Amino acid sequence: MSNTIAAALNKDVVKSKAICNVIGVLSFIILTAIGAYVRIPLPFTPVPITLQTFFVILSGAILGSRLGFCSQAGYLALGASGLPIFQNYASGLAPLAGPTAGYLVGFTITPLIIGKLISFKKESTFSWVVFAMAVGSIFILLSGTAYLMNFIHLGFKKGLMLGTLCFIPGDFVKTISAALIYKTLHKKAIRIFRLNSSN
Repeated sequence: MSNTIAAALNKDVVKSKAICNVIGVLSFIILTAIGAYVRIPLPFTPVPITLQTFFVILSGAILGSRLGFCSQAGYLALGASGLPIFQNYASGLAPLAGPTAGYLVGFTITPLIIGKLISFKKESTFSWVVFAMAVGSIFILLSGTAYLMNFIHLGFKKGLMLGTLCFIPGDFVKTISAALIYKTLHKKAIRIFRLNSSN
């Protein structure tokens, strides 16, 4: 009898955890889409400022690398399937081949980087979380810039200016803000999304 009760409880725990994971992934898909709608065009570059990267780096920290990756891969898949959730209400495959495609690809890899870096330390300090998120942010910028340079045939210096350097001040603010939110929520996040699971 006791074994039956224990097995039933374990099934409930697994089911509850799976539901929490699905909710977490869906939440960050929605948040990344909302971030795409907060858009500030810049006259000197085809890449606008959006809030997407804020939610991308937060997904890797809060969900962990595996679920964070799933949230961003899901975001790209839904946008590619026709939902208008890319920046400027775009959808379909065109944004995945346009000037900002490199940034979008970077969205999927960045949670893997951040999740692994944060989980590297058993108890991450605020400065370590900021470092992990900064590495992720820089990866997005560099992957986006590399593709942008090839897409519109820019030289290295101009490509770096139009694709990376002009976004660093805003990304710094996003990184500090995301780290503050994470440090407020991280104990609950670890318990819900990352305890006894692979990052």
